[in-house]
Amino acid sequence: MTSILIADDHEVVREGLRNILESHPNCEVVAEALDGKEAILKAIETKPDIAVVADTLPLVDGLEATRQIRASLPKTEVLVFAMHDNEMLIEELLKAGARGYVRKSDAKRCLLEAIAALSTNRAYYSSANLEESLAQHALPQSALTERERTVVKLVAEGYSNKQIARLLNLSTRTVDKHRHNINNKLNLSKRTALVRYAVRNKIVEP
Repeated sequence: MTSILIADDHEVVREGLRNILESHPNCEVVAEALDGKEAILKAIETKPDIAVVADTLPLVDGLEATRQIRASLPKTEVLVFAMHDNEMLIEELLKAGARGYVRKSDAKRCLLEAIAALSTNRAYYSSANLEESLAQHALPQSALTERERTVVKLVAEGYSNKQIARLLNLSTRTVDKHRHNINNKLNLSKRTALVRYAVRNKIVEP
């Protein structure tokens, strides 16, 4: 059973999300929050497997709520629920520790897929703009070593450099060097671009 927290300041949105989620027998909504501060407190109280957090929330916005939830509960994955496609937002939410992004207009189509992905430690991005960009960025993967491909996969799945270092039994400095080499080889500067590369080249599932 996947336990889920919903954080959105609109009751009708929370009700709609709950209905979608609880239509699946393996999903259980354990808490709801009206604002970012309440989302953080209820997440700490209930320790959900996944927190579905709106990008715009009163008191504490979605990104800051994501940062604090991930800092307090590293085992809780965060799915950001956003009104619009926004590449800058995707970049920021990745830095904050979120592993997924779903537009509100895509909820019926994508929400359960996103929950399933995050439940198995896979990233999920429901973004038409992101998909369009993927089609335009078919970057070569032959230039990467097997170790670099592994690092790309873990970065795209939302792991930090420190987490990657622990998983691969490397120093953080070595992981930093791999990241630098990868960015140079692929001519990339942003994490979102690396996510695109990983999805486009089937290093991770979209």
